[in-house]
Amino acid sequence: MTEPDQKEQMQRLHDRIEAAKKAQDPKPRVDEHYSAANLAWRMVIELVAGLGIGFGIGYGLDVLFGTIPLFMLLFTLLGLTAGIKTMMRSAKEIEAEKLAEEAEKNERN
Repeated sequence: MTEPDQKEQMQRLHDRIEAAKKAQDPKPRVDEHYSAANLAWRMVIELVAGLGIGFGIGYGLDVLFGTIPLFMLLFTLLGLTAGIKTMMRSAKEIEAEKLAEEAEKNERN
């Protein structure tokens, strides 16, 4: 083989490798479509987690002290309150992010 043929073959091989790499690149995800559903699930999980943790602590204290479900009710309500507070904090964070994005878009225009 002559020198130019080798260079040409190497170039074709390089082009094929680059094309294969581009085909393997991950496609960008479009998170905008799912953002409302993700936010809703996040809030539901935070609320249920607060309730579950409160219930668990209350039940554990009731078993430990041998009381009626006094602590279970009290800590379930405290867990509900904590879950709602966490949900509200998350909603404020999301709202602040969206306002910042809108302000940035307005500055560009």
